[in-house]
Amino acid sequence: MKIIHTHNSTLIIRQLGLQYYEPVWRAMQDFTQKRGEDTPDELWIVEHYPVYTLGLAGKREHLLTVTDIPVIQSDRGGQVTYHGPGQVVIYILIDIKRLGIDLRRLVTILEQAMINTLADYGVVAYAKAKAPGVYIEEKKIGSIGLRIKNTGCYHGLSFNNDMDLQAFKHINPCGFSHLEITQLCDFNIKVEFNDLSTQIIHFIKAALYS
Repeated sequence: MKIIHTHNSTLIIRQLGLQYYEPVWRAMQDFTQKRGEDTPDELWIVEHYPVYTLGLAGKREHLLTVTDIPVIQSDRGGQVTYHGPGQVVIYILIDIKRLGIDLRRLVTILEQAMINTLADYGVVAYAKAKAPGVYIEEKKIGSIGLRIKNTGCYHGLSFNNDMDLQAFKHINPCGFSHLEITQLCDFNIKVEFNDLSTQIIHFIKAALYS
C-alpha cells in the first residue's frame, strides 16, 4: 500500500496482484457503500484470472461462443469485456463530488492517462466520443467501465499489455462486432506490469489531484 498526500486530500494506492474478479468487485462495492465524506480515495491495481464480465445493460448475445471462461454479470457501465493475466486493471475508488468532476470528465481523464502513457512509448492513440476507450489504428487497447453510487465511483480501466487476446474472439468486445483488439507488446514494446501501471497512475493522479 502506498499513501500519497496531495494538496487537498489523501490518495491510497493498493497493489492487489493476481486475483479472481468477483471478490475484488464485491470489495469495491463494500468500500463504496461504507465510505464517508472523509474517506480517502483509493486506486487498486490488479490482474485478473480469465473472466468475461457483462455491464449493467450487457446483452448475452455478445457472448458468441460458449467457453470454459466464467461469465459474471457486473454492475459497471458498458457491455461485455474480457480480463486476464497480462492486462493492467486499475480500479478508481474516488469521490467525484469532492474532486469537482462529473462522470464524463472522469472518463476523459482515464482515456487521456492511457493515451499519454502510450505516447511515452512513441505510440499514437486516441479516444472516440461515442465509444469510450483508447484506440490505435481502429484497434482497441484500453477499456473503461464505471459505476457511480451516491458520489463514490468504482470499477475503472483495463489496459492490454502482454496477454492472450484469443479470448476476445469469443465476444463482441464492448458490444461491437468486428472490433479488433490490440496490446502494447504487439508494437514490440515490452513493459513490466508494475512499471506500466505506475505510469498510468502518474497521469491519473496528476489530472485529479494537482
